[in-house]
Amino acid sequence: MGIFSELQSKLSPSIRFMTKSSICTKRRLIFYYSSTTRPFCSKNATAESDSGGTWPRRVVSGLQPTGELHVGNYFGALRRCVRLQQQGDDVMLFIADLHALTVRQDGQLLEERVLDMTALALAAGIDPERSVLFVQSAVPRHAELCWLLACLATHARLAHLPQYKEKSATMKEVPIGLMLYPVLQAADILVYRGTHVPVGADQLQHLQVASQLVRTFRHRYGPAFPTPRPLLPDDGSDRIKSLRDPSKKMSKSEPDPKSRILLTDSDETITLKIRKAVTDFTPEVTYEPETRAGVSNLVTLHCLAADKLPEEAVEEAAGLSTAQYKREVAGALCAALAPLRARAAELRARPAHLHAVLRHGAARARLRADETYEHVASLAGLTRTHPHSALHRTAIASPR
Repeated sequence: MGIFSELQSKLSPSIRFMTKSSICTKRRLIFYYSSTTRPFCSKNATAESDSGGTWPRRVVSGLQPTGELHVGNYFGALRRCVRLQQQGDDVMLFIADLHALTVRQDGQLLEERVLDMTALALAAGIDPERSVLFVQSAVPRHAELCWLLACLATHARLAHLPQYKEKSATMKEVPIGLMLYPVLQAADILVYRGTHVPVGADQLQHLQVASQLVRTFRHRYGPAFPTPRPLLPDDGSDRIKSLRDPSKKMSKSEPDPKSRILLTDSDETITLKIRKAVTDFTPEVTYEPETRAGVSNLVTLHCLAADKLPEEAVEEAAGLSTAQYKREVAGALCAALAPLRARAAELRARPAHLHAVLRHGAARARLRADETYEHVASLAGLTRTHPHSALHRTAIASPR
């Protein structure tokens, strides 16, 4: 076996796709291999440097409990966090209930969805001893740092973000929380001094807001945060489309329930939704996202569920019509999601355990957030309220 073939065989499927889908010299392939197989070190050994100093590598990600999670949320966010955890990263995964309040919520239903999401995260492989799993609102420092950062942000910058313009255009009265959404996102990351954030390409502008706020704070007060970097997927998991309108991204808020595959859907429901998925009038299965979005979306789902490359899936589908291929896709999704669904159901039947996991995670998160905020408050001239600070102990001992 030549060096090209030997190295290529050792790459992950997503990187193999990169090497097969572009002109790839031996030199570039060796670079891919060395960069993607380098093991992640422990937080004590791995550090990220920028102009504000050197920071331990830390991954921060959040999932919003509005609606049930679908396969796009799973492959694009949850499974990625699990794999980062398995590679040795310091992962902090929170359930973003504060973000959910930008639209009206039923309080009791929101609490139930938080537990649903906790069960799915654990079922997917998040280990609460190796990673930090918690609810956003259980750590008040998110909101406190958000206010400080909001005082550094500008109306012009926030009002021109595409997602704000798109959502506010449909509202008669626009809540201020919708505009401050990316500032709270920045606080979510910076309060833990996150160095990396798993995002899709459509979320890059919000991460740029966080980076800009880091620079502004550093210029005004001094270095307190690393500049967070995006972890972009290379397997298409951030580009999963609606099954009913493949020109749009799969979404929890889409009115048509057949547009998405929920992680809690039964095998029969998954099969039905895939069978009803919009494609085109060409029976052959090809991967052409620009011209055949519907069929290409099915190929993407097949690859993510079965750990294949698009060209491998297309090659295996040779001779199958689109209708026949849909059965293959449905089978792969059912095989991938059935164990997750069963495990999540078992965990959901133990709410006390789920609450205990979240309390444990929140306690760990608060320690980290308090440490960051203590430093931030001292730089900004704010009263520090860390429970272990000398100021706090004095206030308790001498209430006068």
